[in-house]
Amino acid sequence: MRANYKLQRLFLDSPLNEGMSVSLDKAKSNYLLNVLRLQSGSELLVFNGRDGEWRARLKRDGKRAAQLVCQTLERPQTPPSTLLMCFAPLKAGRLDYMIQKSVEMGAGVLQPVLTDFTQNHRLNMDKIRAWAVEAAEQCGVLALPNCSDPVKLSALLDNWEEDRALIFCDEDHETNNPLARLETLNAEKIGVLIGPEGGFSDEERANLRAKSYVQSIPLGPRILRADTAAVAALAIVQAKLGDWR
Repeated sequence: MRANYKLQRLFLDSPLNEGMSVSLDKAKSNYLLNVLRLQSGSELLVFNGRDGEWRARLKRDGKRAAQLVCQTLERPQTPPSTLLMCFAPLKAGRLDYMIQKSVEMGAGVLQPVLTDFTQNHRLNMDKIRAWAVEAAEQCGVLALPNCSDPVKLSALLDNWEEDRALIFCDEDHETNNPLARLETLNAEKIGVLIGPEGGFSDEERANLRAKSYVQSIPLGPRILRADTAAVAALAIVQAKLGDWR
């Protein structure tokens, strides 16, 4: 069931059930009352990643505070996506974009990967989680993605699930068409790996190609920036193997 895009959506880290009243913190109260200028009695949609999506009614609690009262269940909770998005962290502006688009494209796990040419080694995981929540609010996602702590590429490969295919976006691929390589891929669980702006080192590329669970694909005839490559790769995977089918 698609989300109701006519109503504002808000993530609440609180249990949700019929008739339940949730007191909002200062930031959320200010956002609803002063930024969106919603009036007492206004309806919006709330979700917590566990209890589905609820239609709720806003209730003022003084001048600057508010509550939300759950009315009816709009959509039951969906299971989390099994799609694993692995990416070399970018600089802040482009990292924000990559996180948001990965969530919009259905990634269930966001896994930062430190490579030889990674630009950003100092990640603020609280910010990454906040970007993921914001994207989920905007695009109707019910199951929030898990934001994992960064790991080195070598550690990621050493601990990889053997029954999960890893699609490695390789700018040095000998062809331009990724679809033929995905035609024969038979795996229920999939991971996508996007490298840094400088690409993978020769040693990293050799290590990836040596793994039986890795499938390398091209992303067309042009060199894509890493954040663009993430969107392109996820679109191809979702259309060919994922939940766009």
